[in-house]
Amino acid sequence: MSQSPSTEQAASTPAAAPAARPAHPYRAFAMRAGLGVAVVTILLTHYDARPIFRILSRERPAFFVAAVALYLAGQAMCAYRWQLLAAILKVHGRYREYFAYIFVGMFTNLFVPGLLGGDAARSVYLGRRHGRIGEAIASVVADRGVGLLGLFWLAAAAAIFLNFAPIPSSIVTPTIAVGAITLAGFLAAPLVARLIHLMPRPLRRAGGIVAPYLHHPAALIPSIALSMVLQITLAICQYLLAAGLGMTVPLSLFILCVPIANVFASLPLTLNGLGIRESAYLVLFGMAGMRKEDAIALGLLWFAATMVGGLTGAIAFVTTPAPVEVTLSHLG
Repeated sequence: MSQSPSTEQAASTPAAAPAARPAHPYRAFAMRAGLGVAVVTILLTHYDARPIFRILSRERPAFFVAAVALYLAGQAMCAYRWQLLAAILKVHGRYREYFAYIFVGMFTNLFVPGLLGGDAARSVYLGRRHGRIGEAIASVVADRGVGLLGLFWLAAAAAIFLNFAPIPSSIVTPTIAVGAITLAGFLAAPLVARLIHLMPRPLRRAGGIVAPYLHHPAALIPSIALSMVLQITLAICQYLLAAGLGMTVPLSLFILCVPIANVFASLPLTLNGLGIRESAYLVLFGMAGMRKEDAIALGLLWFAATMVGGLTGAIAFVTTPAPVEVTLSHLG
């Protein structure tokens, strides 16, 4: 859905000025985590935590394990998407590198304060491995961007074609609008690339990082398609969790509601969308007739599944060699 790589970029790019670190990263991390916990606490208090915990206790372990396994398969898909994006910048690493670095970043996200801790780790590992820090940062930024494009476009398409619930226009309209705006921005990318030299200096530097992608947006289409497949995979994961709870809900409802909920959960307000996702589920699934307690329980269960999935990244974190500064001359 989510970490500042600017320091590494400044260290390796002569034209870049030193980037300032956030003054209080741990305070920001604590605030996001605290806000998420506060929202969940309010929901549990308002709707009575006891039936919600009883619902959670019904989850069949086999379905939970299957959901986590499918979630991890999605991360493997993310590694391939990142490899495609890096190749556009002539960073040709082996798939196993990207696979390991994705899981290192996923594990780092659990413990490093800030929005982009995992992304910064990925940039450092890939950039130092190939002596291409700038390109590594650009590939990670692009990976994050195409992930959001796939999310926004799938959510908009689902809101248009799968709105059988029905979801009210107050939610559908902004979702479609975000999809339309991002599509327009994607189509206008070559024009934006030509205007980079006219932008203020900070924006010019940021634009220069991703300029190769802006000049050739069509090259991003396979990665965006993978992002949309990934979002469908995440919807199937949560369908499995619901089946494990004994719910009989059609898969189409998850393909509709999960991407829309993820649009809101992608806002960097709480830790991994905690609280925001549960609130979105409460509204979206509630409109389809799901009990409020079931919707909250499903959101909490998915948060637990992603945390368990993130912890598996400890294997890659321990077994992957620490990045060592490499120069292009050394790579021969």
